[in-house]
Parts: sequence; structure tokens; C-alpha cells
Amino acid sequence: MAKILVVDDESDLEILIKQKFRKEIRANEYEFVFAGNGKEALSALQIEGDVDMVLSDINMPEMDGLTLLGHLSESSPLIKSVMVSAYGDMDNIRTAMNHGAFDFITKPIDFKDLSITMEKTLSYVRQLKETLDAIRENNILKMYVDESVLNFMGGKDYESKIKVNETVEASVTFIDICDFTSISETASADTVVNLLNSYFEVMVKEIIEQGGYVDKFIGDAVMAVFRGDHHLDRAIDASLAVREGIKNLPSLAGNGSFTPNVTAGINSGEMVSGNIGSQQLRRLDYTVIGDEVNIAQRLQAAAEAGQIVINELSYNKIKESFKCREIGEMNLKNKSKPIVLYEVLE
Repeated sequence: MAKILVVDDESDLEILIKQKFRKEIRANEYEFVFAGNGKEALSALQIEGDVDMVLSDINMPEMDGLTLLGHLSESSPLIKSVMVSAYGDMDNIRTAMNHGAFDFITKPIDFKDLSITMEKTLSYVRQLKETLDAIRENNILKMYVDESVLNFMGGKDYESKIKVNETVEASVTFIDICDFTSISETASADTVVNLLNSYFEVMVKEIIEQGGYVDKFIGDAVMAVFRGDHHLDRAIDASLAVREGIKNLPSLAGNGSFTPNVTAGINSGEMVSGNIGSQQLRRLDYTVIGDEVNIAQRLQAAAEAGQIVINELSYNKIKESFKCREIGEMNLKNKSKPIVLYEVLE
């Protein structure tokens, strides 16, 4: 149902409007609100928060229609105005149109013309609201869909692009908030979510800074992927920056004190990139999978608080650029032989 605010100091107009549009009012197509001048109209808008259109006379006491139009343009840009003027009063009509009036009609009012003008105006308002809703939905979509997917969708052949599966050379890092589960068991839901999101903001900033992208959030952990030149070095730089950034955040006091820290596991190699999930559920992740990804996750699981762990193969690639310390041999799940692990210090 469309809501129209009629602003005119002639009380007869209210009676005529209710008579001429009685069928639409009974059918709940239109709802009319009436005001005697611009000042009353502004008060009515504060009470009636869902007005779609204003039908306003120009010449009124206390506050005229042109002054009202100026207030509407500033405070309620979605509301469209149709101005009513004496026939031939072109100066006022031009001023009204220059100040943002959507259309105008002349007195004496031709109600057939008024009906057509109202339909046209309300149709425009609906289109405008639909456009804004689409923009909001798109912004929300960007929060939930990986940027690489959105970039694919920007092209004409996005449907075929998004189905491309490939083998890539990349580095993967898993970064986990240490002992965060203890907070989720004692703090309120709002505290847990807001705190975790504040940690994720630090992580994401440093990952993006090094040219990586967040593949997914897994509970209180982040999985990030780095491709291109020096991807392993950039994954390590990002992890070091995340560790420092998280350490600099304040501790949580009160119900169960908590000092934030992270563990990280990084691995590099060949992995499969593609859409993984269920088309039936319409849930697909544009992600990377493979043994190298699994190793990165297991390296993170083997790390202690504050440690960034890599394997010997990665260590030999970056040992001239980063200061590391040998942790020793460790058995990782699904690996027949122990693997020598290293901690990246700085």
C-alpha cells in the first residue's frame, strides 16, 4: 500500500481526495495523510515514517510548499513530491522543479491527470527502493562471498569461468586464536562474537596487505591463500604481522581473563583450486584442496602459543630471509615418516 501526504490549506481538498479515491482507499491501495501547511507536514512525516509521496500546494501560510520541498530534499530524499500550482504560474513551477520536485499539476485539479501523475510517481519510488534494496543485498553479498568469485561474476562469461578447476602453485596458512574456546564457554554471545570479529579484522588486514585472500573462516581460525611471486615469503610476512597485531590487542578482563595469541601453520606447493560443495544445497566454496593444504593445517595444530610452524622443505626455501629455529621431528597425521619442523621467529 502506498502512503501519500497531501499538504494544502484548503480543507475542501481533503474531502475531494477521499471521494475521488474511495475505491483505492477501500482496496488498501492508497492511504492518505493530510496537513494544512508545510510545518504540519514536517510534523506528520515524523509520525508517519513510511510516506512514499507528497502532494503539496505551493502557496500556504506558515510554511509554503517550496520551503517544505527544501526540507524534504535534505531529510527525506526517497520521498518524491508533486507540486500543485495555479495555472500558468511558471516561475513557481520552475523553482519547484529546480529544487527537486518530481512533477507538478495545476489548479483547478484534474483528478484524472492527478491519478496518472500519482501512479507514475509511485512507480518511480518503487523502482528507487528496489534499486536501493539491490545495492544493500549486493553489499551484504560481498560480506559472504569471496572477492575472486565476485570478480568472476563481473564478466559476461562468469558462469563458465566460475566452473573452472585448476592446479595452482600457492602457499596456505592456517592461523588460530589460542584457547578462544574457553572464552566462548564463559562470556556472553555478544562478547564472544564481537571479540572474535575484532581479531579477524586484524588478521584480514595483514593478509590483504601481503596480497593474500581469506579462503574461509573456520570457527576461531582463518585459512588464507597466497599466489603469485614470492607467495611463501608473503604468507610468512602476513603471519608474523598477524601475530604481532594480535599480541598488541588488549586483554579481556572480567569473567575469565583472556590474553590473545595465535598459532600458525604454513605450507607451500601444488594444490587444486575449484568449487567444492553441493549444488543441490546451492552451497559451493571457491577453495583450494590437497595434501599441501592438509599439511598446513596439521602444522598449525602442532604449533604452540605464539609459534609459526613450517616444514623443512619450506625452511630451505626461506632460511636466508627469515630467522628460524628447529623444533625437531614430529609425526603428522597420515605421514609415514616423521617431519622436521621449524618455528619462524622473525
